[in-house]
Amino acid sequence: MKSIRRVQHLISLMLLAFLGAFGFLLYRLQTEAGFYISNASSVSLGFVYDRNGDVLFDPKADAQIYGEDHFIDIGNFIGDDSRQMTNTLVSQNMGMLANFSFMLGEQEDGKAAIYCTLDHKINRQVYDAFGGKNGCAIAYNYLTGEIYICFSKPSVNILHHYEDLETLESGSLLCKAFYPVVPGSTQKISTTIAALECMGYDNLISKSYSCSGSYTNLGGKEIKCHLASGHGTQNIIEAFANSCNPFFAQLVEDVDFPLREIQKTYERMGYLVNEDGEQEYIDINGIQAFTASTSLLEKTDFSTQWSCMGQGETLVSPLQMMLWQSAIANQNGIMTYPYFIRYATKVNGNITAQAETKFSQQLFSAESALHIREIMLENGKNHYAELLPDAIVGVKSGTAQVENGTKENSLLTGFVDDVNFPIAFCIQIDDRKTGEVSTSDIASVLLQNLKADLQN
Repeated sequence: MKSIRRVQHLISLMLLAFLGAFGFLLYRLQTEAGFYISNASSVSLGFVYDRNGDVLFDPKADAQIYGEDHFIDIGNFIGDDSRQMTNTLVSQNMGMLANFSFMLGEQEDGKAAIYCTLDHKINRQVYDAFGGKNGCAIAYNYLTGEIYICFSKPSVNILHHYEDLETLESGSLLCKAFYPVVPGSTQKISTTIAALECMGYDNLISKSYSCSGSYTNLGGKEIKCHLASGHGTQNIIEAFANSCNPFFAQLVEDVDFPLREIQKTYERMGYLVNEDGEQEYIDINGIQAFTASTSLLEKTDFSTQWSCMGQGETLVSPLQMMLWQSAIANQNGIMTYPYFIRYATKVNGNITAQAETKFSQQLFSAESALHIREIMLENGKNHYAELLPDAIVGVKSGTAQVENGTKENSLLTGFVDDVNFPIAFCIQIDDRKTGEVSTSDIASVLLQNLKADLQN
């Protein structure tokens, strides 16, 4: 009898295990079948909409329905289902768009869809403001994390179905907002934060250095200023506004500013310093954005000082530059994580994947955030008052030498000091020349039109 009971007990356990495994299989089929179906050669997919209901992706889109250039500003960001681009919103979230469920099968009239934070109308206006210049722009709500503006030029017109793939400009299939660029003098934001963290504001503001147009550093190398006649004697507020390279070279060499303290602040902010560790990424609804990297080996070395000014070995994505602005504008050193997807609906119309605001760990102290905020707002008030009437914008510009100094990219990053319009942004214009459209021009279009649209 005992042996029979043992057998019965064993059979019961086996049945329970089988039922558990079968139930788990059903669950996986129900919840993940959309992903596998979406990666099949033929599948019915839903739409992607912007915050106002404008279509950002339609699997059956053509020029007769939408017009020839409806998707031109979002081609390499929103993407399509062709699998020509992988780091796009559609390619990374096709499972959400699959009009299929295990219970209902494939539904041509299913309700699978993604509802985004992007403001397509303003996105296109800012894109058009670049004129014939290439570059990128990204802007978000630094309190909630909603990304309103995101594009990169050159882009790709997905309505052409890659018929002109061989003639596309280099970079057309990548959204530069997520990839490393040379930051130029926008890097001086990070270096100033590191100085505040190390010295404190009172000690830093007491420092003054002279600029005569160039400076021979302690390693015997010349650091040139963009102003050949020099800026004279300056403190940190003046040098920050002037983007004075000799000042920042002397700051990096200061005995009160150990190199290890610069490295530590950079690392907390998310830089990979001296290739010490693995390259990390910021995930935005499946899209991967590269994190910053730099090389800081010896404080009297030209390359290290140059890296602290945004040249040398320093690379930062425009997205990450924008995110640091939130940690400053929030006045606490804590970054607000971004997102594109507000929510999605399943094939049956049920809402899923609702967004929530999330925050980083503390990148730098609240005290440092307060003081760099004041420095940036002072710069904005004195030099960029035209960006947004009736508001103060904290900003830092930068000029980045690329392609062995043969070209210069222009950058501008900053934030609006207004809880009713809490926008942080970063703009880059590639190979900009004097007299052409400026980052200030682009920022004015972005901020003024976005404010008018959001407040309607």
